[in-house]
Amino acid sequence: MADITLVNMNMLYVRYYDQVEREYHVPLGTLYLTRVLEEAGLDVDFRDYQMNEYDDPFVAESICDFLDGSAKLVGLSVMANLLPFTLFALREFKERNPDKVVVLGGVGPASVERKILERCPWIDAVSAGEGERMIVPLVESVKQGDGFAKVPNVFWRRDDGETVQNDQAPRIENLDTIPFPAWDRVDLSKYEGYGVMTSRGCPYPCTFCSVAPIWGRRAFHRSHANIIAEMAELNRRAGVDLFLFQDEFFVSAPDNVVGFCDELERSKLGLDWKAFGRVNLSEGRMMKRMAETGCIELRFGIESGSDAVLEATRKGFASEAAVSIVSEAVGLFDRVDAFYVWGFPFETMDDFYQSVFQMISFRMLGARVLPSLLCFLPQTDIYKEYADEGQALEFCPSLFPEYILTGHEICRSAKVELDPVYSPLYEFITANPDIFPGFFHYDLEGNVLPKLKVMQEMGFYPLDAEDLDASDSCGAHSPRVAQATTAKAQLSVHGD
Repeated sequence: MADITLVNMNMLYVRYYDQVEREYHVPLGTLYLTRVLEEAGLDVDFRDYQMNEYDDPFVAESICDFLDGSAKLVGLSVMANLLPFTLFALREFKERNPDKVVVLGGVGPASVERKILERCPWIDAVSAGEGERMIVPLVESVKQGDGFAKVPNVFWRRDDGETVQNDQAPRIENLDTIPFPAWDRVDLSKYEGYGVMTSRGCPYPCTFCSVAPIWGRRAFHRSHANIIAEMAELNRRAGVDLFLFQDEFFVSAPDNVVGFCDELERSKLGLDWKAFGRVNLSEGRMMKRMAETGCIELRFGIESGSDAVLEATRKGFASEAAVSIVSEAVGLFDRVDAFYVWGFPFETMDDFYQSVFQMISFRMLGARVLPSLLCFLPQTDIYKEYADEGQALEFCPSLFPEYILTGHEICRSAKVELDPVYSPLYEFITANPDIFPGFFHYDLEGNVLPKLKVMQEMGFYPLDAEDLDASDSCGAHSPRVAQATTAKAQLSVHGD
């Protein structure tokens, strides 16, 4: 029996009326933890749920079958979109396996760890913080029957029912000390997306961001040599020749990026890559160097064409800067992505029309424009502000933010339909809005729906299912858009 069964629950699965579309991305987070455990001499049973072949992966029976024969300790990494299903299904699993120790991790439970433990007694502990600091002490403590009291970076429930938060371990400042992921535990040839972590954390205070708060708004970076060595190893192992630098802060300073490009060029690997950029940290010299050394796609979080909204969300730049940088970028890269967020509570219709005008302008320039409905995740400043003010969020069963799609929904244009067979899951969501706020909206009638109508009229969201292939809408969850691109540029969706 293994010391731990470690499960990746993160996957991209979009269901349409006539088909299901999936993209498989190497699960970096759980493979990092697997390697750390292996180097500590522990036996890991690694399982990637995105590779399942169930007719319906979104029922408890599938989870129970997938975890058949698991170790006494089961750890699962999950993002916010599949957090409700994972919790819902694990209740059945725990009923069948009361002696198993179930620990939840990943970014999905961030900021709601206590609430999960208080309302979901079938979850024994929740990880909070860097898993590499927590995972070995956790496994060793459970093996010895010592519980969670001495395990850093976890929330757990005592026998008397009280929830306890253990001390946070110091951040890993030298990311080069983290061993490469345990690629040998998966068949790399079955995956479509190969991500690389170049940094952890972002210092910017964007109010809607769900990532920077998790890292305490402190950023640490890997060395150029360490990143390039990982790319070379993946190329050697599986012929990978296209990489996504999927962290938000690769472009931390122009000189640092140019230094990376120089070192990559000296390596003579000749590999292609994609990265996320930041408007106020990008410049022509840097972008030119990126394009010269294999960067085929640069992605910008523009978020709004309104200076008032940019200031309210603390983006750190004005719309004029976005116009200048994107205009220059489209002449350098095979593709430039411009991400937008719409539906802010304080976004007036005038603000919104400024965004729409800018999106149309960028689309005419040749950029791919990817709008997403605002998602209220619990660790974000914007959610905390409106929750503190007692603002009620509304659940709409026909409209979910793109980043919260789970795979249960049937997608048709911008709207979704819920199969009645999954009604208990959505009753679970609506009964716990403070755990799953990402499924809810602010002012549907006055804020969201009027803006959605305009987006559809302007072609950013298709009016009919038949128009899906012609639209760049649906934010990061756009597998149909990805299909239409060239082979090397096809991986447009966030993974892991």
